[in-house]
Amino acid sequence: MTTTLDPTLDPTTAPAAEIALVPGEVILDEIVGERGPWSGIVTAGDVLTIVDLHGNQAVDTLFYGAHDHTIRYSAQATIAAQGNIFLTTGTVIRDQESAPMMTIVADEVGNHDTLGGACSQESNTLRYGHHTKHQHACVENFLIGGARHGLGKRDLVGNVNFFMNVPVDPDGSLGIVDGLSAPGRRLALRAEVDTLVLVSNCPQINNPCNGFDPTAVRVVVTR
Repeated sequence: MTTTLDPTLDPTTAPAAEIALVPGEVILDEIVGERGPWSGIVTAGDVLTIVDLHGNQAVDTLFYGAHDHTIRYSAQATIAAQGNIFLTTGTVIRDQESAPMMTIVADEVGNHDTLGGACSQESNTLRYGHHTKHQHACVENFLIGGARHGLGKRDLVGNVNFFMNVPVDPDGSLGIVDGLSAPGRRLALRAEVDTLVLVSNCPQINNPCNGFDPTAVRVVVTR
């Protein structure tokens, strides 16, 4: 399922029912500020729509069992089950036992990364120089969001980077380049089980994943 947002709608202020890719009763509607964290539980059967409000914004995301946090997203199981390193409509987000957690049921971008990982203060220093050590990063966002649910640094695993464009070269090396998204582009994930979702609205300013200018996104849950 792929659709396009009505160009007359402002994705920031339009009614949530018109923004959601899958119609239903609106359970939650929040703006996630630029550089900030978000966390919430999506109940089985409900659909989470993530809206790239201004375009070219990476949305780093982790998934855990809502009632058992030892159940968590596995990039390896997800990639192996679908035979593709990129995520799009039909992708099943799987845990470490390959059990389904969420399914991408609609996608207006068509390509999302699950290899690039999350930026951290340490990786910023390694990649971009010691002067970046103080910069806020996705790992810190995950720790802030996870702390609300009793999660700590040892609970962090490899994450999905929605809207982030990470091509793989023939030699296996990864690049981070301008995103494929645009203002108002959306994707929707249906929860197959009650799922805790942690989001870092990526604060990275040293590479093109956010167009060097982090912006807000919107999350809507429908039932």
